[in-house]
Amino acid sequence: MIKKSIYTYVLTALVGLNLSACVPIEEQAQNSGNTTGKAQTNIRYQDYVYHPSIQSVQTYLATGGPDQVLNPAVTPLSQEVPLILEFDRINTGPQRLLAKIIHCNADWTASGLNETQYLNDFNEFIITDVQNSINTRVPYVHYRFRIPRVKLSGNYLLLVQEEDGSPLITQRLMVFQNIVTVVAKLGAPLGPGGRETRQPVEFNVYYKDYPIVNPSQGVKAVMRQNYRWDNAKYIPKPTFLHDAQRRLEYVFFEPKDHFKGLSEFRAFDTRSLNFNGIGVQNINLQESPVEVNLQLDKSRQTTVYSQEPDINGMRIFGNRQYGNGEVNGDYTWIDFELKAPEAPGSVYILGELTNWQTRDGARMIYDIERGVYSGRLMLKQGYYNYYYALQANNAAEADASFFEGSHFETDNIYDILIYYRPPGTRADLLIGYEELYFNRK
Repeated sequence: MIKKSIYTYVLTALVGLNLSACVPIEEQAQNSGNTTGKAQTNIRYQDYVYHPSIQSVQTYLATGGPDQVLNPAVTPLSQEVPLILEFDRINTGPQRLLAKIIHCNADWTASGLNETQYLNDFNEFIITDVQNSINTRVPYVHYRFRIPRVKLSGNYLLLVQEEDGSPLITQRLMVFQNIVTVVAKLGAPLGPGGRETRQPVEFNVYYKDYPIVNPSQGVKAVMRQNYRWDNAKYIPKPTFLHDAQRRLEYVFFEPKDHFKGLSEFRAFDTRSLNFNGIGVQNINLQESPVEVNLQLDKSRQTTVYSQEPDINGMRIFGNRQYGNGEVNGDYTWIDFELKAPEAPGSVYILGELTNWQTRDGARMIYDIERGVYSGRLMLKQGYYNYYYALQANNAAEADASFFEGSHFETDNIYDILIYYRPPGTRADLLIGYEELYFNRK
C-alpha cells in the first residue's frame, strides 16, 4: 500500500470532498490556472482534459454491442451509427455544458472552413443527457452526448466547455469517405528479435475512380497502433507511385518506421469490490474512497512472449453489484507497484487510463530499499489495461518496451487514414480508412 504522504493528496470527509480531491496537488496547480474565472485557455487540438473534476472520458462509435466503447471515434460520412461522448464530473451538481465542433486539417490544425460548410446546425450544442451518480462514495454527474452529423469528411475536434467559455474537454473525431481503396498487409519480422522487435505493416492506396492531382505531394497518410495518437506515424508521401495502375505504394525499410510489437497489456478488474478481481491483491473498504492494491508487477523486458487476453490498452467501466457502471460505478484509489531496478529516467503508468499521456499524476516513485516503483490513480470501477513506460532523459516519447519487452507475435490493431486536399479547396478530407488486425487471436 502506498503512503499518502508521499503523494501529498488532499482528501477530506465524503460530505466535504472538494473538486480537486481526486488528483495530486501538482496537477491541481497545473490545471487550476487553465480555468480560473472566465479566462479562456488556449485550446489543444488533441484529446485533453482541462479541469481536474473531469474524469472517465470516452468517445466511441455506438454500435450497440457490449464492448462498443472499444470502438475508435471514427465513422463513415453516412453516420448511420452515431459517435458518442461520455464523461463524469466529480463532486458537482448538474451544470449546463456546451459542445462545439471544429473541422481540422490532417495535422490537427483548424481548417479554413466556415462552420456552415461542415455543419447543418448552429455550432453550439447543449448536453442534455445528464445523470447523478447513485450510492457512490465519490459523488459525480455523468454526461452523455450524441455528436451531431457533419457534412464533410475529415478530422474534427469536439470541444466541451462551460457557459463562460472555459474549456473542459477536447476529443478528436474522424469522419471518412472510402473513395479510395486502402489495402494493408503484414510484413516479415525485422531484425534479430529481443526488446526492439517490431511489426512491419505495408499498404497500397488505389484511386482508380478518384482524380488525385500530384499524389506525391497532395496525399498524406497516418498510421496508428491500437487507436493511439501519442505514437502515431505521419507519412507525408508514398514510397512509390504507380501511375499506370493509379496506385500509391507505402513500404518502410527502416526499423524506426515500424511500431514495436510490445507485449499483451497488463490488466486489472475492479468491477466488483466484494472480491479480488484479475490483478487485484486486496481491497480496503474501510477507506473512503475505497483503496485497491494491485498485485506486484515485475519487468517483462527479457521474458518470452506470453499470449494473454487483453483489450489493447483500453478500458470498460462497470459495476457487477448494481449492473449500471455509468452511474453506479464508484471511484477508487488504485495502487500500482512495479518490482524493477531503478531506471534512467521517469517511469509512468500508461494506457487509456492516463489518456496515453505521461502526466504528473501517473508518474511513479522509486523506493530504493524495496526496489519497487509505486504509483496511484483514482479510477472508476471497471476492467483496465495498462503498461509501464520509461521516459528517458531528453527522449521524445515514453518507451514501454523498457519494462514490457517487444514481440512480433503480439496482438495489435493498426488503422490507416488517408487525407487529400483537392485543388482549390481549403481543407484536408479523409478519403480512405482501413483497419488491420496484426496476429489477431
